Amino acid sequence: MSQARLTLLDVCAGAGGQAIGLESAGFAPVALVENDAHACATLRANRPAWNVLEMDLLEFDPVDHPYTYDVDLLAAGLPRVKSAASAARSQDDEARKLLEATVWLTAGVRPRVALIENVPDLVTSEAFSDIREFIRLELEHLGYRLHGRVLNANEFGVPQDRRHGVLVACRHDVADRFRWPTPTGTAPQTVGEALGRSMSERGWPHATAWAARADRQAPAVVGGSKNRGGADLGPSGTKKAWARMGVNGGTIGDEVPDASFPWVPDGEPRDLPTLTVPQVSILQGFPSDWRLCGGKTARYRQIGHAWPPPVAAAVGRSLAAALAER
Repeated sequence: MSQARLTLLDVCAGAGGQAIGLESAGFAPVALVENDAHACATLRANRPAWNVLEMDLLEFDPVDHPYTYDVDLLAAGLPRVKSAASAARSQDDEARKLLEATVWLTAGVRPRVALIENVPDLVTSEAFSDIREFIRLELEHLGYRLHGRVLNANEFGVPQDRRHGVLVACRHDVADRFRWPTPTGTAPQTVGEALGRSMSERGWPHATAWAARADRQAPAVVGGSKNRGGADLGPSGTKKAWARMGVNGGTIGDEVPDASFPWVPDGEPRDLPTLTVPQVSILQGFPSDWRLCGGKTARYRQIGHAWPPPVAAAVGRSLAAALAER
């Protein structure tokens, strides 16, 4: 961990995946802004000293929080935006508003660096060229230089094929020193390697056979929408991928299988074991002692929406290195 503490304003902080990673890279939050009560409870339970502001980003005004001015880093792990052509639903419009609000907040706070994490298409797709150009023009006008890259969590030790679009806006005195993090160069664990031990915790005799079947990286874990029902591991195609690994992706379990649970590897999804919230947390790279608050669905959604801490840490170390020279 860096010896010098850099200051951080974390918005749409969620369950803290981004903040955990950045903390390990040497950043100390001056405030974390989050409107979900369960996520705020999670942040407070794990880091009582953190200044958690339970409020909507659209209502946050730095004038009321002057200690946020001139922070080293403004970081935003925002809800997933849609392209202009497909942003017909109200929650998609809300995601765009939050992205725009982050740009305006950069103008108000004037951090040395701003970090936005979102969908890969925000960085690469022509369908997002309008919002990308808005971000670039506004931030360049403020004296920032915009960098963009797609990072896959599996390049940083996370056992999951999960791609992130990352935008980094550096003030010109920092921009020439910023370098994207280098992948670890080693293959991450498979799902079986990551979860085999936990699958055996209640005496399931087939845990080793199951782990051998789950011999690949996980599909991207998704948190789902508050407007949907209970927790599951994603759309139908993703559920089929989980079934091929011996997992029932249609729900999230309360416990791992016990000694009486059968092993029917080629059976129907309902015959397969489900993953628990702590197991999904492992797949997301969260610390084993990170406590989640709320009911099962709320806890799963917090984890599913998070930026895996190891990826945030890798980006954070690159930012810390660039910010170290003044």
